[in-house]
Amino acid sequence: MKKHIPNFITLLNLLSGCIAILFAVKGNLVMAAVFVAAGIFFDFFDGLAARSLNVKSDVGLQLDSLADVVTSGVVPGIVMYQLMSRALLNSGETGRDWTFSGMEFPFEPVALIGLFITLASALRLAKFNVDDRQTDSFIGLPTPANTLLILSLPLILTFQPSPWISALVLNIWVLMGLTVLSCYLLNAELPLFALKFSDWAFAKNKMRYFFLIACLVLIILLKFLAIPAIILLYVLLSVFQNRSRV
Repeated sequence: MKKHIPNFITLLNLLSGCIAILFAVKGNLVMAAVFVAAGIFFDFFDGLAARSLNVKSDVGLQLDSLADVVTSGVVPGIVMYQLMSRALLNSGETGRDWTFSGMEFPFEPVALIGLFITLASALRLAKFNVDDRQTDSFIGLPTPANTLLILSLPLILTFQPSPWISALVLNIWVLMGLTVLSCYLLNAELPLFALKFSDWAFAKNKMRYFFLIACLVLIILLKFLAIPAIILLYVLLSVFQNRSRV
């Protein structure tokens, strides 16, 4: 019975992602973020449960990636599409839907660039499954971290609105640049430290402890604005750590 517990938790991740898609398609990006957060929570605990119960399996590994493709791949792609559509609406660049052979496609062609995040996430997850270098660290930005970065944008717009934030976040060029950066970081040959503690010794985990304390301080000070800052800090600390080892 216990061997099914991690897979059940993984399926809760997948269910959360499916519900998030429904909200994202309807334009409710805040609720989409809520269910993505739930999915990432389950994603963390399915692996923890598998290790604790010693029931890790190949099926569980594949199921975990399939769930992540939905929660941390499809959802951020749709959210970016919605943000780009809003940016185009604000700039007056709307109404350019496709018509092909008499059939209308009610999509903003430019905004479909946001779905590249979904493609890059799927590629990153497929590479992760066959890459034996990523046992205690990551190569490229993990999909949950990238998803939190993208989903932070509608949360910032909703709960920390200001003219300059709205102008920045709903700028089509900023969103396109962020999409390109996101796709690159997901699949870059960039070693990033993992937040997995093999023990609690400070000397061995000082980078992790510093990062967690910095995250707490940033969240207290910046609230949702802290999320992009935390992702940037994560990448910069990983680069610094790699250079110090050379």
